[in-house]
Amino acid sequence: MIHAEGLGKRFEDFWAVEDFTLDVHAGEVVAVLGPNGAGKTTTVRMLVSVLQPSRGKATVAGFDVATQGLDVRAHVGVLTEQHGLYTRMPAQEYLDFFAQIYGLDERLRQERIERWMRYFGLWAYRDWRIATYSKGMRQKLALARALLHEPPVLLLDEPTSAMDPESARLVREAIQGLRSQERAIVLCTHNLYEAEALADRIAIMRRGRLIAVGSPAELKARWLGPPMFEIVLNRALEGDLPSLPAEVEILAIEGQRILFRSPGWETFNPLIVQALTAAGYGVLRLAEVPQHLEQVYLEVMAQ
Repeated sequence: MIHAEGLGKRFEDFWAVEDFTLDVHAGEVVAVLGPNGAGKTTTVRMLVSVLQPSRGKATVAGFDVATQGLDVRAHVGVLTEQHGLYTRMPAQEYLDFFAQIYGLDERLRQERIERWMRYFGLWAYRDWRIATYSKGMRQKLALARALLHEPPVLLLDEPTSAMDPESARLVREAIQGLRSQERAIVLCTHNLYEAEALADRIAIMRRGRLIAVGSPAELKARWLGPPMFEIVLNRALEGDLPSLPAEVEILAIEGQRILFRSPGWETFNPLIVQALTAAGYGVLRLAEVPQHLEQVYLEVMAQ
């Protein structure tokens, strides 16, 4: 659904984005992470044909972003950081205005407006002017606008910012549901928990370049090493550890607790338990120690 190859954007002598290459497939959510100024927003603007690439090429829903801008924009739903809401308009009237721009007939317009306003808890406030909406309500209204024409590609920039926890949960559930409808979704966010919970793959940008791409599990394996496990024994370890497979890396021993990395854990973890049991220890717990996307992000940014 999205194919970008060597995409770049230059402003005078400054390259905001360089050599951006990424494919996003139908049914997939890709989260784009990076600090402010990394080039995320510039990349989104190129993908929706608002900015012309300085080099490289990209297609969205099969349309060339450089030469078929109208077709690209007809097939994407965009939530930008600055929503551009017309605050003097009542919310329902505002959505109807955009639904007409998308070419929906009256019956379909009303059906979709009601569906998304009800979903996001805005239907009771449909006649309120947008100026009276809170920040979270405006965010949900802007997302409803992006979904009116049921686009095959969604580009969402910080979709849950300014939302209370319940509203943010609704939006995350909506994104999960939209993925099941075979849409491609690109999610730009600073919320690492959200990215890890929603995304099939993570793309990390820094200084205009894409420097790491992969599933959360792949990135953790690459940047953090093999999975980390904790064993808790029934008593403190006395003397040396029993002989363990050479591939197992012991990280720490603290009384009854052993922290280790196990690259082939399906094979090695049972052998570790067997060795400890044969040495007279009882194993109270063996569990993987969670490693979070935040750790990966900090490692990548430190390079």
